[in-house]
Amino acid sequence: MRRTIVVVFFMFQCFSFNVKGFGLSYNFYEKSCPQVEDIVRKGLQPIFLTDPTSAPALLRLMFHDCQVQGCDASILVDPGNGNEATEMASSKNLGIRKREIVSMVKSMVEAQCPQQVSCADILILAAREAVAVTGGPRIKVPLGRRDSSHAPSHRLPDALLPPATAGVSEMLNIFTNKGMNLEESVAVLGAHTLGITHCSNLQNRLYSRNNDELRGMEPGFAAFLRLTCQKGPLTSNLSFVLNDPTPFSFDNEYYVNAMRGRGVLKIDAEMVSNPKTAHVMKHFSMNEADFFRAFYSAFVKLSRYGVLTGKQGVIRKNCNQLS
Repeated sequence: MRRTIVVVFFMFQCFSFNVKGFGLSYNFYEKSCPQVEDIVRKGLQPIFLTDPTSAPALLRLMFHDCQVQGCDASILVDPGNGNEATEMASSKNLGIRKREIVSMVKSMVEAQCPQQVSCADILILAAREAVAVTGGPRIKVPLGRRDSSHAPSHRLPDALLPPATAGVSEMLNIFTNKGMNLEESVAVLGAHTLGITHCSNLQNRLYSRNNDELRGMEPGFAAFLRLTCQKGPLTSNLSFVLNDPTPFSFDNEYYVNAMRGRGVLKIDAEMVSNPKTAHVMKHFSMNEADFFRAFYSAFVKLSRYGVLTGKQGVIRKNCNQLS
């Protein structure tokens, strides 16, 4: 009951504030495609039922798109003839999957609302559905984004997406620059409650000569990670570990796990011991409703970051093609 009250109250707040992504609104498609959210939801339902890995993949896809040059669906673009390698060639996008789902849903939207709804909006709505279907909050997002008319090279995500070795200060700086406060910055990392971590992202932490890398980790968990993610480049891209014990449920187990010394990534462990973030980690581990409230706000802020609106950008007919 308490969770419902908190989320509903926050939804009211979200309707009230001024959206930073000028040109976005909560009724953007009211006349041009009023059924768009239903189309997206119904298109995704059978996919989520048959493939539980789709929800974590779509949420990660949205995060990686929005953090490069804003939420513009540039991550969906395939390289064309003679084009430089696009975002997907970046090593930071290892494991990014399910881009074809957005293209499939886009074709369903196009059938009813031709050239009205952007791939960028569909990606945001798909990520929103991924959170809801796995047990997280139902997030109301403003719409009206337009798609990028060019695809950045792999060098941009190489430079802008945080490495697996990022610490607390670096992460807080990234999300503060997107308008998030401390609670929201810690909450947005709670997206790690879904899905997996590839072993290639743990090599430095598990096998570094710096003993501080494993400080605070439960010894048995460290041994498990080393057994699963053995040293060397040959198997590290193929093997992975679950982010927490409930990888297909959006819950606060990420924080519970981290507080027990079972954080997978370096940032997971550091936020437990860092004076700036430790109290938030502890609070979220004990109060799922407050985590949901903060994540709701963080998701909306990230979804508004660097958006193209109005006459900027384009509405792509095919999400993986610029023309």
